[in-house]
Amino acid sequence: MDMHALLQKPESLDTLDATADLTAGAIDTVLGDGALAQGLRGSWLGHPTHPLLITLPIGAWLSSAVLDLVFKDRDAARQLIAIGLAATPPAVLVGLAEFPTLGRRQRRVGLLHAAGNTVAAAAFLMAYRKYKRGKIGAARAFSVLGLTAVSVGGALGGHLSYAQGAGVHRWQLIG
Repeated sequence: MDMHALLQKPESLDTLDATADLTAGAIDTVLGDGALAQGLRGSWLGHPTHPLLITLPIGAWLSSAVLDLVFKDRDAARQLIAIGLAATPPAVLVGLAEFPTLGRRQRRVGLLHAAGNTVAAAAFLMAYRKYKRGKIGAARAFSVLGLTAVSVGGALGGHLSYAQGAGVHRWQLIG
């Protein structure tokens, strides 16, 4: 299976354009292009902040599965899911700040990236609730769904960043 070709497919989904344009317009209306938007996008760092911030939820959620399945520590697994959920809003915020700056084909991929990660966050919220109620089988099922969704969302995010170059060289220093 050619993963690159598979990840390129969303780039041609012009049916997403109306939603992408509406989303970009709404974000641009709220954030604009001032200091707040630039700061969220990573101007102070020299590159986008979103790829940095997503490592915490992904790492916490993956680690929670290891702690549950390998070490049978369900309390720690639940706590790591909570950490991942708490780290999600900042990652989403900086990702949304990037959205209006994307090109048309990038926005198509970006919408699907966001959708996959929304499913992941919802699944992990359900897993957290199931762990809290002692329903381990259901918690594991939601965790597997969450890991699957975040893997798809992450693959699309990686394609957006590395194959499509979203945010690359935006603040490259000259001199």
